[in-house]
Formats: sequence, structure tokens, C-alpha cells
Amino acid sequence: MSTHKIELTVNGTEHELEVRSNELLAHTLRDTLGYTGTNVGCESSICGACSVSLNGDVVKSCTVLAVQADGTAVRTVEGMCEDHELHPIQQAFTEEHGLQCGYCTPGMMMSAASLLETTPDPDEAEIEHALEGNLCRCTGYQNIVKAVQSAAEKMAPSESTLEEHREE
Repeated sequence: MSTHKIELTVNGTEHELEVRSNELLAHTLRDTLGYTGTNVGCESSICGACSVSLNGDVVKSCTVLAVQADGTAVRTVEGMCEDHELHPIQQAFTEEHGLQCGYCTPGMMMSAASLLETTPDPDEAEIEHALEGNLCRCTGYQNIVKAVQSAAEKMAPSESTLEEHREE
């Protein structure tokens, strides 16, 4: 099997590595680089547990070859934390009981983050649509939707921030 040298920036850290031609990005992230938040549930793009952000777009890393990701910026669920503080989405999933076994949670969080970057105040239908590519075998999705709604509220600009922008 041939190998290729690639460069990836994962959660702000640059990596140079050699990968097999047929190696999936999910396996490179988990097995080679140790980003175990990227879960592999199906390897057929059905479950979404392996979802990551690739140059700002959420992708299922079990459908992307590592060589295809050469030169890209990848963000995993581990990259959501800043200064060891949970991201508002991670906080909300905990507070709203948006997880049970946790297997699907990283993919759900990555999809939620993508939604909230473009739609800061989504309604329930928009949240459900954004999460369509992620399967959860444990919950009834109600608490996951509540978690995304709660995260949106936590991430909303405060009145003081809005006032500062109005003054400029």
C-alpha cells in the first residue's frame, strides 16, 4: 500500500504525517493523532459520530480520505474548549442532559456549532434539520434540541456587547 505525506492543522496544531492511500481521516485523527472525540460508528456516513469541521464545513470524517484533507484545517470536539473551559455547546449538552452514552455527542456538538455559527437563534425545525445527519440510539432527541437552544442563548451577544457595537 502506498503512503503519502500530508499536512493537517488540527485544533490549531500543525501536523506533518505519513498516511496510507486508503486511510480515512477519522482513523488518522483517532489512531494516529489521538483525537479520540471523533468516534467511528458506521464507516458509511449514516451515524455522524465522526463529524468534524474541515475548513469550516462539517463533514463525516469516515467518508474523507486523509490524503484529501492535506493542507486543511480540522476542528474536532476537543478543539471547542478554550483555556480548559467548556464551550457553551458542551456546557449546554451537560446541563440539558443532551447525552446518555455520549457516543454520538461529539458529532452532534460539531453539527450544532456549525448551525450556530450561521444561525445564532435557530428555531426547533432549524435545529432538527441541522442534526439530521446525526443518529442517537439512546435519547429521544428532545434534550439534544434543548441543549442546542440553550447553547444559542448562552452564545447570544449580551446587551452590553450590542450597545458597544451600536456606539461604533
